[in-house]
Amino acid sequence: MTHRVHPYAHRLGIIRDWKSRWFGGSGGKYQQFLKTDVLLREFLHKRLRGMYVDSVEMERGQDSYRMIIKTARPGMVIGRSGEGATKLKNDIIAQVNKAKLPLPKDFRIDIEEIKNPESHASIMAYMIAEGLEKRLPFRRVMKQAMEKAMQSKGVEGIKVTLSGRLGGADMSRVESLRLGRVPLQTLRADIDFVREKAYMTYGVIGIKVWIYRGEIFSAKEGLVSGRKDN
Repeated sequence: MTHRVHPYAHRLGIIRDWKSRWFGGSGGKYQQFLKTDVLLREFLHKRLRGMYVDSVEMERGQDSYRMIIKTARPGMVIGRSGEGATKLKNDIIAQVNKAKLPLPKDFRIDIEEIKNPESHASIMAYMIAEGLEKRLPFRRVMKQAMEKAMQSKGVEGIKVTLSGRLGGADMSRVESLRLGRVPLQTLRADIDFVREKAYMTYGVIGIKVWIYRGEIFSAKEGLVSGRKDN
């Protein structure tokens, strides 16, 4: 067994908050609520692929359910005059009804725009996957994405790992590149991490991206309060 931990889970309660937040208790429906959250996350991961989505957060109240989709291109999700958002909401309701799971009547979707997309690991990982699926040389794709991220405001380091049949080789291997600092064991380090897949004709290539965005110092009992100025 290795000592590896997920960079997000490692910092929960210190500088990170949960992506699913329930208020008012589960009332004996914990399994149903958890199943609904997992089902919708898996559905949205496939449904919103290619729309440069960074994260999906869920807030469940006593009689309400709010979904926050953070994306670099909100126009792609919202669609012309809101048609895309309405269709997405109907598709989510259909998925939940198909699985026979409860969903409050007060259900809404909020779409938020990300101002600095190159500093988010999910978006950079998808850009790498997009380049690989277009049959571009994997080293060039990695270097271009890393240089673009390092030019972004607030990014102090990035690490990218690809694994699989790189370049169409018969034998799979792992390739890693790093620019700047990526301190994984420092709890106040703002590390954004994601796993992504590039679907090729000869198999799947796994992509991991770590982005270091400086240090966060918490207040007395709250989470994020301020950033260290370098």
